[in-house]
Amino acid sequence: MEKKLTALSHLFVTVFLSGFASFIVIPAITDVTMFALCPGTDECSLAIYLSGLQQAMIGLGTALMMPLIGNLSDQYGRKALLTLPMTLSIIPLAILACSRTTNYYYAYYALRTLTAMICEGSINCLALAYLADNISDSQRASAFGILSGVSSGAFVCGTLAARFLSTGSTFQVATFVSMLAVVYMRMFLEESIPDQVDGISQPILQEGEDVIQKDGNAPRKMPVFRKIPSVGDIISLLKSSPSFSQAAVVAFFNSLAEGGMISSLMYYLKARFHFNKNQFADLMLIAGIISTISQLFLMPLLVSPLGDGKLLSIGLLVSCANAILYSIAWSDWVPYAATALSIVMVFAPPSLRSIASKQAGAREQGKAQGCISGISSLANIIAPLIFSPLTALFLSEDAPFHFPGFSIMCIAITLMIAFVQSLMIGSAPSTSRDKNSSNCVEV
Repeated sequence: MEKKLTALSHLFVTVFLSGFASFIVIPAITDVTMFALCPGTDECSLAIYLSGLQQAMIGLGTALMMPLIGNLSDQYGRKALLTLPMTLSIIPLAILACSRTTNYYYAYYALRTLTAMICEGSINCLALAYLADNISDSQRASAFGILSGVSSGAFVCGTLAARFLSTGSTFQVATFVSMLAVVYMRMFLEESIPDQVDGISQPILQEGEDVIQKDGNAPRKMPVFRKIPSVGDIISLLKSSPSFSQAAVVAFFNSLAEGGMISSLMYYLKARFHFNKNQFADLMLIAGIISTISQLFLMPLLVSPLGDGKLLSIGLLVSCANAILYSIAWSDWVPYAATALSIVMVFAPPSLRSIASKQAGAREQGKAQGCISGISSLANIIAPLIFSPLTALFLSEDAPFHFPGFSIMCIAITLMIAFVQSLMIGSAPSTSRDKNSSNCVEV
């Protein structure tokens, strides 16, 4: 038990350090991009389109890579697969740590796009699989919430540091911490692949065994991934569990909305209210503090009485309300007020991952989480193709009608679709038996 808890603490430190290195540069990257591409202006269509193109390309890469990385982690271990994305993520940060001129920015843009096609989301995906290897079924939603809380804590610390550091120092610190994260992970994190599969009645990715259906009919074959999963493998996985396929639909629309926010919100706030690096950092800091407290303390209390299905629906509904507030913001204080809703919004991602995790066996967590991450990445390909042009159009003088936040309102509609779909899996049963074993610990 003590050994397992120590391993989890090393995982949390690894996630915190890598998250800190990623989050500390977010408040500054918009200003760096604008300065490199359109110096002296508050509105730059080129920056919006390039950011959207980068996001789409990253989404394409991760949609292909996440199922592969998840599957390989089931074969070769979580720690081995964590090394690659954590190491690659250092390179683009080091470039902007040297200089942020136009030429350096384009070098960063190219390498960031290439490395993020492998790195984006993979650390979180593998961390979730690592937790699922060590946490019992009934405690998994709480554990995923705590992991999200650790990420939110890294977000708070990174954003707070960005608030007081210069832009150049921000990227230098990010480079150092990302290297420290790799060293720490390699030195202290232990492998987590379980020695045996236990407590599973109908895993969605069973290793080639027959599963007898409840009605006594002939057994059906569960899908088996090869080391490089194909599109057919993913489709078979989705068909094998109704709850998993419904969770995948929710993941798609939720990620479509998140991708839209990433590609649109900062440029919308900069054009609408002239926000800069410090104001972006303030917004992120408020949201991060609220999210950390909620995920570490509030969510574990609510999981047992409400269940992860209801928490998912509540989080998506409040996220929809948050997007509506942003879209109709009439003053620069409204975005700050809207961040208070983060206390409930943050329930959605860990609850969704918990629902997906419960449909998989002990040696299949990498495949399940990789599949959900791949579907989310697919949404990230589509999101900027829709929302970046929409944002640029309605922030320009050529808008068909005056509604600067129209793209954000469309994001709210997308979240409403995810909410409606989530209601269908609110009481979805787990296909794995909740059973304490020597491989799992309670949190």
